Amino acid sequence: MLNIIPKRKIYLTISGILVALSIIGFFVYGLNYGIDFTGGSLIELKFKEEPLSNDAIRDALAGFDLKSLTAQPLGGKGVILRSQDIDEATHQAIIEKLSGIANPENKEEVFMEEVRFESVGPSMGKELKGKAIKAAILAILFIALYIAWAFRKVSKKVPSWKYGVCAVIALFHDVMIVVGVFVFLGKYHNMAVDTSFVAALLTILGYSVNDTIVIFDRIRENLFKKAGAFEEVVNTSVNEVLVRSIHASGTTFVSLIPVYLFGGDAIKGFSLALLIGLISGTYSSIFIASPILVEWEKARIKN
Repeated sequence: MLNIIPKRKIYLTISGILVALSIIGFFVYGLNYGIDFTGGSLIELKFKEEPLSNDAIRDALAGFDLKSLTAQPLGGKGVILRSQDIDEATHQAIIEKLSGIANPENKEEVFMEEVRFESVGPSMGKELKGKAIKAAILAILFIALYIAWAFRKVSKKVPSWKYGVCAVIALFHDVMIVVGVFVFLGKYHNMAVDTSFVAALLTILGYSVNDTIVIFDRIRENLFKKAGAFEEVVNTSVNEVLVRSIHASGTTFVSLIPVYLFGGDAIKGFSLALLIGLISGTYSSIFIASPILVEWEKARIKN
């Protein structure tokens, strides 16, 4: 049996440092927001034959110095380009450049057509950002309330609302780890976040809390079945579900790797956020949520 709970201060210290660095990075550098949040331009193209590859599009448009440029495959022969806001002259120059690459020989035959060109205003982006924050807060609030209700029968040993608070702390840890990594990627690798990043964070919340509830549920069972100090019962409970948690997360992790490698630019940020969140969520369920619960209970007994 692993002494996870007795060594909890090591894990809590490591996580505390990582979360602190993520918070500092977020406030100092911030996330590199995509056009969904800041506003920008969208161009949808349709090709007669195979569409240009993402690398070919980037190379062709390198001279335009377009920030946050992404190319998203659409169907079999369509592509959606997203970038910072561009004027009409730049728009026409982009179309002309890509048309020349799509059909370098026969200029008279149309190999590429523009389906639409539109702009996302900064006011709409600000509204999306506000809704994303509200969605995350509401999700965390409902998760805390549900856990408090689900564990109400063990309140005589540990108040049920403490389980909810510990789960929320673990969720905050998971979200901040993902945000911290994307702050770094946005600062040094120009990776932008869009609405799919918000979807990834909400998915991480759901997946992470599932692991945490499994461990808490085993603690609840063992509190009535096993004798011994609270710390010993929690350590036993964590060890009993440790292999199950790692196997479940490992299976999901392996299935996400091909999505990240071959899913294209459109979902690369989404799948990367899920991969990071999956690792962080599994770690926090085992090494953060339960240790915090034990530390909190020990502090209550001392007082």
